[in-house]
Amino acid sequence: MVTREQLQSYCLAKNAVTESFPFGDDVAVYKVLEKMFALLSSGANVRITLKCDPDKALLLRDIYPAVQGGYYMNKHHWNTITIDGTVPDDELLAMIDDSYRLVVKGLPRADREQLARSTP
Repeated sequence: MVTREQLQSYCLAKNAVTESFPFGDDVAVYKVLEKMFALLSSGANVRITLKCDPDKALLLRDIYPAVQGGYYMNKHHWNTITIDGTVPDDELLAMIDDSYRLVVKGLPRADREQLARSTP
């Protein structure tokens, strides 16, 4: 089962990502060029909240009980996943990738071009 630290490292390894703690020390927020794509909680029940295509969000909720509508978020576009081992690690990492891509896709063209130029 993937750990909180592994999720943190995976998010931070993406291009132009920053980590901040605007809601306190127990919730990390990951942004690409100031647009949030993930929230990662700590504590006994680690959860990650990710942006998701609305149709896929519903499908993932049907497949995995650990996937719920985004906690304190627009449940149409965000899922909260409890990290309890029931969602395969590769699926979870793919959800992070999808969230990042969706947020990048919504950035202004100049920002997307800046990201493309800075990709290693």
